Amino acid sequence: MQAQSRHALVILHIENLIFSFYMKMTVLILSAMLLCASCAEDEDIIKEGDSMRPETEITAGGDKESDNKPSANGKFTLSSTVADVISNPAFEDFGHLLFPVDRNISRSMTLADISSSSVYVWYSHIQPEKTVEIINRLYNDAVAGKQIFYRIYSDAEIAANPSKAYTGLFLFRGEAGKPFAIANAGGGFMYVGAMHDSFPHSLEISNAGYNAFALIYRPDDPYSDLARAIEFIHDNAVDLGVKSNDYSLWGGSAGARMAAVAGNKAYLQQITGRTDIPQASAVIMQYTGYTQASQYDAPTYVCVGSNDGIASWRNMQGRLQRLSAMGIPTEFHVYEGLGHGFGIGTGTVADGWVNDALKFWQKNMKTGDSAGIPPVYSD
Repeated sequence: MQAQSRHALVILHIENLIFSFYMKMTVLILSAMLLCASCAEDEDIIKEGDSMRPETEITAGGDKESDNKPSANGKFTLSSTVADVISNPAFEDFGHLLFPVDRNISRSMTLADISSSSVYVWYSHIQPEKTVEIINRLYNDAVAGKQIFYRIYSDAEIAANPSKAYTGLFLFRGEAGKPFAIANAGGGFMYVGAMHDSFPHSLEISNAGYNAFALIYRPDDPYSDLARAIEFIHDNAVDLGVKSNDYSLWGGSAGARMAAVAGNKAYLQQITGRTDIPQASAVIMQYTGYTQASQYDAPTYVCVGSNDGIASWRNMQGRLQRLSAMGIPTEFHVYEGLGHGFGIGTGTVADGWVNDALKFWQKNMKTGDSAGIPPVYSD
């Protein structure tokens, strides 16, 4: 198994490089089109040299006192700025990780402004109200004394490799002792689109009673960070208040590839270097062209739009057919008319898919030596 997994991991690395190159090329093409359409600079969308990284100065307007009134559900509103969030003591020294640190974004943008496909490239149906809800949920948990963020690397490891400071887990708490999920946002291995592609999912999962961790990873070393996150949660399950097995891995686009890889038993052992960590009970994937399939893969749920120009629904369906033929439980959904990056699908034909995915995960939770339910496949 080890020799086969090493060979497959090399193929996977090549496939991921191709995927990343393709996604970055689409950004360059779109950028060129936008430049041709207008030479005007938009000061409120993307600003050169004004990233989320903490050493960057806040742009003009970003350090103004906010005149926002707290909403009924928390402190922040649509007119709160990114700087308002990052500078709030509740978010300590990790507030910048709520936003894409690998995108040059103006801190003077409001939460309404930032909830845009201009920031979260490749994504659609972004809900500004959901951005506010997420930030207020985390804020309320923090001021109630609940820890909402966990570093996955030690201070010594960060000192040796400062890029590891831009990683971590945001915890959306469910019921104590319940299984956990790790949600991995996409972003073409160029940035991490958590606010649309993993935070909303984590919020929904926690509202269903389970514990959800949204991983902020380094786009150039995603599998190392996911492996460390799985190890961290497994080793600290008691302190975190979660069940150490029956967990699930969720992901969209690039994040779905991460979930599929770490959900494979052979890959999991290889990227963690450990055999004591159980395999995920379920992998929940959205809109990605990942094609590898093996007997070591976990039960897999997939959803995708019929008009996705990046991830073909036929390719995703074909992979699940192969998994199902191996006796691995699967479930497939394609949503008519939807394109890439619809997130939790609020207000679309995909609205409610998270509940279907939760049921799939629940059915495949293992008790003792149970192998889960028989294969499930639907068109």
